[in-house]
Amino acid sequence: MIDATTSLPEFFDPAVIEDPFDWYREALARGPVVRIAGGTVQMVLSHALVSEAAGRPQDFSSDFGALMRGNQVADPEIAAIEAEGWPTVDTMLTADPPRHTRFRKLVNLAFSMPRVNALEGSIRQIVDGLIDTMLERGTVEFVHDFAVPLPVAVIAGQIGMENDVALVKRWSDAFADRLGGMASREREVEATRMIVEYQHFAKAQIDARRRDGQGGERGPDDLLSAIVNARSEGEAPLDDAEIMSVLQQLMVAGNETTTSTLAGGLLLLIRHPDQLAKVRANPALIPNMVEEMLRLLSPVGGLWRIATRDTELGGVPVTRGEMLMLRFAAANRDPAVFPDPDRFDVERKNARVHLAFGRGIHMCVGNMLARKELAVAFEQLLARCDRFELPAGANDFAHVPNKLLRGLAALHVRAVPKS
Repeated sequence: MIDATTSLPEFFDPAVIEDPFDWYREALARGPVVRIAGGTVQMVLSHALVSEAAGRPQDFSSDFGALMRGNQVADPEIAAIEAEGWPTVDTMLTADPPRHTRFRKLVNLAFSMPRVNALEGSIRQIVDGLIDTMLERGTVEFVHDFAVPLPVAVIAGQIGMENDVALVKRWSDAFADRLGGMASREREVEATRMIVEYQHFAKAQIDARRRDGQGGERGPDDLLSAIVNARSEGEAPLDDAEIMSVLQQLMVAGNETTTSTLAGGLLLLIRHPDQLAKVRANPALIPNMVEEMLRLLSPVGGLWRIATRDTELGGVPVTRGEMLMLRFAAANRDPAVFPDPDRFDVERKNARVHLAFGRGIHMCVGNMLARKELAVAFEQLLARCDRFELPAGANDFAHVPNKLLRGLAALHVRAVPKS
């Protein structure tokens, strides 16, 4: 526990990033907004103020892409590699209205509920194939063997790469590592090369879909075709660099959130057999269980904002140009909203009011797809496996170092089939 009589440890210390929950608890007890990073950043912690700030894009801008790219662009080697590809475009995650409105309107057409529901059959088929492999092997590394392949296979199948899932994962990891701000310079260079590689692949796929306006050999129903051909009255269609940026964000968001919640969620069930028993007895609890997992795990721990003017948030002065971090993971354990917030409760009445997908105009556009993948995966895992065991000494439960994202690096599990 953090000693309440002393100053808080530096939040970006690797030890705190690995296990931030004592820090959140103590920081939130001191106030809903605290200064971190030597006083240069205001971290917003409470559910109410994170929600409020997310709902004030005119005051708290999401246009932080250029700031995050500053050090990367200043590196001549990285800049030279980037010159071989297409320019980075701020689209959904790092754009404000009216630019954000245009991107969101067009991408929403590709992520409609009917489109997500139409994917359920293929999601279920992928899940069952992964479970078959798990049960054949007995003991698996669940992140590598299940939690990664499921969402990556779904997104890969929607961008014409169903036969090269591993490459999609490599690209997604490269995007995530550059976003997370904790990669070594060597990894930055490697990740930049992978991103340019992705861009050249994406360009070929975009051209193929534009040629017939239908989606080429894949037909009109894959996600990339929907994005390429999306039209909204009064809005120009997306250009190549914009589509690449949108697809890049979807690859990361649709991959990392689901992967981290699958692995972390299974560990929660193993560690809380009473909650697992409730869900086995009443599978109708699975959708609410998924929401509770998202709340507790918060795979997107936080995102940046920049103050556009001198203002205030919850009575705390904020200066124009000041950096804020909206810390969704802390807000999701705010005791003012979630009683006994650290407890895993599959029957929690208000689990769905979590902020794991953000809030406001920047709420994750792929949240319905992520929820569908998670619900189908846990439904089938519980239906087909009698129990899950943690092999003695096989796990250290460490997380991938990242300032913004949080997920287990590995989870070794023994799956026992139902007799």
